[in-house]
Amino acid sequence: MSDTLTKPLDPIRRRKLYQEVVDRLVGLISDGTFEPGDKLPSERDLMARFGVGRPAIREAMQSLERMGLISISHGERAIVTAPDASTVIDQVATTVRHMLLSSTQTLEHLKEARLFFEAGMVRIAAAQADDEDIARLRRRLDDHHASLKDLSRFLEMDKLFHREIAAISGNPIYSAVSQAIFEWLEEFHVELVRVQGAEQITLVEHEAIFEAVAARDPDAAAAAMERHLQRANKVYRQLERRNAGAGQP
Repeated sequence: MSDTLTKPLDPIRRRKLYQEVVDRLVGLISDGTFEPGDKLPSERDLMARFGVGRPAIREAMQSLERMGLISISHGERAIVTAPDASTVIDQVATTVRHMLLSSTQTLEHLKEARLFFEAGMVRIAAAQADDEDIARLRRRLDDHHASLKDLSRFLEMDKLFHREIAAISGNPIYSAVSQAIFEWLEEFHVELVRVQGAEQITLVEHEAIFEAVAARDPDAAAAAMERHLQRANKVYRQLERRNAGAGQP
């Protein structure tokens, strides 16, 4: 037998009461006992049902709300909600942020994943966009042009242009992922999405992407998107090397 298995092990810690309450309620929501729109029992009823005090119930309610499973209004019973794509993405956001802060390699992985994701999204957009989709994308591009003198707004319009491409798929998970990727890059590496002086190049590249989508040409759209992001990634690497040379973190 392995020596590791014969050595004394740390005792298994008892779980906190609120965690047991969370598990019970998640089970009741998962099996359909409580469906979206239903009100959960009152705090008093839950205390009696589970044999725990009010603090455990309240902490469990807060945890369920963070998970996107319920909504809480002051003085009202909690209501079961149907998690949407944004809620699901938000649940993993903390882990992603930690990864980005702790490893520069993770940033490279994120940029690589974005390239693959965006190329796929624009292929779908070019293959299935109808006239209304193309009109909306054109408006996004026009708004992007109009924001040229305001860098903060320019960045927001940039994000909305890419998100509009994902939205054409009709899949809300794609839209949520598109938003999240951009926000993760922006939050931890602001300089990587705000490269002063590159605005005109970005607009020219977005025009090329739009024209390919409007022409319903998936191959051309994917190629235009890849050129756009590969060019941006090259600029980002140059900026990172410059910052490293200057002793910046």
